[in-house]
Amino acid sequence: MSRADMISAPFEVRVDSISHVADGVLEIALVGIDGNPLPAWEPGAHLDLRLPNELVRQYSLTSDPADTSVYRVAVLREPDGRGGSEYIHTRLAKGDVMECRGPRNNFAFAPAPAYRFVAGGIGITPLLAMLEAAERTGAAWSLTYLGRTAASMAWAEDLRQRYPGKVEVRPDDVHGRPDLATILADLGPGEQVYACGPAGLLDAVVAHLGVAAEGTLHLERFAPADTEALQAEGEAFTVTLDRSGLELVIPAGKSILDVMEELGLPVISSCREGTCGTCETAVLAGQVEHRDSILSDSERAANDTMMICCSRGIGRGLVIDA
Repeated sequence: MSRADMISAPFEVRVDSISHVADGVLEIALVGIDGNPLPAWEPGAHLDLRLPNELVRQYSLTSDPADTSVYRVAVLREPDGRGGSEYIHTRLAKGDVMECRGPRNNFAFAPAPAYRFVAGGIGITPLLAMLEAAERTGAAWSLTYLGRTAASMAWAEDLRQRYPGKVEVRPDDVHGRPDLATILADLGPGEQVYACGPAGLLDAVVAHLGVAAEGTLHLERFAPADTEALQAEGEAFTVTLDRSGLELVIPAGKSILDVMEELGLPVISSCREGTCGTCETAVLAGQVEHRDSILSDSERAANDTMMICCSRGIGRGLVIDA
């Protein structure tokens, strides 16, 4: 099943509690408004939350997948962001009801004999459930948790106590810049690397692993990997919507998503920058200029799917399942 097939119908959740878990980080507990179990999920999944101010944001689930009575997410306050985290930190209250979609998973946790986890700041959130899953299966694993200061690193001491000898917490103000050559040294056969955090950290991990990254490295990005490419206007192209037979001309500077919305065609989207996967659409024919930050090199080469919020067709002949 593709990520595009996992988009759920919207449902409502209620804020059950809000707590501070680190400097600038709130943990939000969400429960179903009818008391029924929430949809099941697996490590690495996230929710699309429609905040009461109508903004839609994606947050990784941090709770136990076995407990479907509650979802937990953590939100870093970003005063210079687009308004979602600021709303949560200043206005969200216990009892508020929000619409959500999901859970969806762009960061699936694959079975392996061993794992190397690398978290930078709020990038710890999608890894929490993975650590417990690795522990339960008996796989060998270690976590290197990086951050600006110890006070800004949510759950750091709890993780050290829960998994003695497996968690290294390295705040920059104590240890300086991370040494990836040491952190990622001596990867064993089949050992998988899962990393989430700021773009600079993830780019450095990719550069360090080089060709070994394919098939070994799994990333989740909170921001586009290549902002310049994402914002480039590109060339005009045509796309056929297979279900309706409509052929659309997509001009330079606009996306398939933009044109579909202008025509009033039904389409689901969220981030609009190729990081959340909400608008992922199957490709039936034609070639794609991929601009997202989700698909792997092999997935791009397969040309089976695209993010219509940012990726573009090449010339004529693109046909998508829409």
